[in-house]
Order: sequence, then structure tokens, then C-alpha cells
Amino acid sequence: MFDYDSFTSRNIGFITPDEQLSLKKAKVFIPGVGGMGGVAITCLARAGVENFTIADFDEFEVSNLNRQAFATLNSLGKDKAKTTSENLKLINPNIQVQIKGKEWVEELDHILPNINFVINGCDDTLATIQLMRAAKKYNITVIDAFASTLPNVYVVKPGDPRPEKTFNFPSQNKDIQNINSDDVQLCAQKEVEYVLTHSNTAKHVVLEVAAEMVTGERSRISFSPMVWMTGCLMAYEAVKVILKKPNQLADYRGVFINPWTFKVERPHCFIVGKIKSYFVRRFINGLLKDKSLDLRKINA
Repeated sequence: MFDYDSFTSRNIGFITPDEQLSLKKAKVFIPGVGGMGGVAITCLARAGVENFTIADFDEFEVSNLNRQAFATLNSLGKDKAKTTSENLKLINPNIQVQIKGKEWVEELDHILPNINFVINGCDDTLATIQLMRAAKKYNITVIDAFASTLPNVYVVKPGDPRPEKTFNFPSQNKDIQNINSDDVQLCAQKEVEYVLTHSNTAKHVVLEVAAEMVTGERSRISFSPMVWMTGCLMAYEAVKVILKKPNQLADYRGVFINPWTFKVERPHCFIVGKIKSYFVRRFINGLLKDKSLDLRKINA
């Protein structure tokens, strides 16, 4: 017979009974419950959180088996949000899950006033821009992660600059309806530029594949140890938000954990960042130019 106190009994010591009650009452919104979002929601459910709103409109496929928490041979072809909800209730039958589909972006004005914070597991650039803008409007903290080969996390509080400004997106000061596909592709490139400038990601990625990702020819690359570690970092930041713990490292600029060197990598200061970003841009443009030449040869 399920009993919440027994279920969470081994949490006590890491946290207090009062803090456990705070976890139980927390209301979390997680758009995207595949990779990092799926790991984060698993951790929070097992930590005792009982109230989730989730959004996803994909089905599990074979390529998800390499990293996604609820991807199994039995779940292939099944709706990710519904499957996630069913599995959460197998952990704690008292968990309440509200499921959203493609419409979640249009419903942010209804979703955000009823939750405490967001963990963004969505890899849609335009949807993330809308989410970040709406979160500022409703004074909601968003926990997110970069497109990086290193485990990482960043936390955008209501008063923080939006990622559009931090990453220098071309979408800044544009209405959502005026952001076109070229803007979205350049936004993705700017995020990669930020990651390569402020971490050693480039040392741990196949550059030809990275170029394909930047040009949109390839989906984001993923690897289970990186995805799961990032999801766990996001869950830890969520616990900090719920319990009002001080945030030491993961601010809106982000932090990277390099498991190859066991070092924490933080963004450079303004001057060093500017200098390094110049060379990173040249490097990325060189990759894209080479990629364009290769495509011309193939098409010829």
C-alpha cells in the first residue's frame, strides 16, 4: 500500500520534513518531457513533487531509446506526454498531471499564473522565446539548458535578461509574428556561438556533425550520460527554487560541468568573452562555408 511518508522517508536528512512538504505542494510546468525534461521530471517525482503540467506532442521513436527516461520498446509509437503521465503515477499514484499538446504556447497566459516555475525541455527555438517572454510577464523562473555536449544548466529569474539578449538573438525587440525562419536559424547559431565561447564544448564534439546541426540538416545531438546529468542538474535547480535555497553558480549566464576533466566551466568576463566570441564566429563561419562547398560538390 502506497504511503507518501514512507515513500519519501529516505529524503529526510537531505531535506527537512517541512521542506518535503514544500516539494509535495510545488506546481511545475515542463514543456518537453523527452530527454532532459523527462529526466528532470523523473527526479522531481521521486523527490516527492506531486503537481505537474506537461506538454509534448511527439511519440516515442527508436532514436529516443539512447537517452529518454520513459523510452522503451514498449513505448515506441506512443504519445510521450500520456506515457510520461502513466509512468509518473506508477511512482506515486497521487501525482496530478495536466497534459498539453501543441497548443501549450498559445495557453501560456493560462498556464503560468498557476505554476511556481518552469523547466524547459522544449528544443523549439521560437516556442522557447515565447516561453521566456511570458515567464518575465508573470514573474516566473525558468530553468533551461544549452545545446551543448557538456552537462549544463542555466536559470532565468524574472528580473534577469532574457536569453535573447544574453545570446544576442536577432529576434530581440521583434514581435513574435515578425520572427521568420532565417531569424530562428540564426538564433540557433547564436546559441551555439555562446556555448563554444564560454565552455570547452568544441573539444568534445565532432565538428562536421556540429556544422550540420547549425545549418539545420541534423537534429540536436544527444548522449545519455550528458542528457541525464543535465536533467539532474535541472532538477537540483528546481529544488533550490522550491526550497528558496541560494543559487551559487547557475544564473542566467549558465554553468557547464565537464565530466571529462571534472571541472566547472563558467562564462568568461565581458572582455574575454568578446575576444573569444570573435574567433568563435570566424570558426563557425568557416565550418558553414566548408559545409556549403561540400553541398555544392554533391549537387554538381
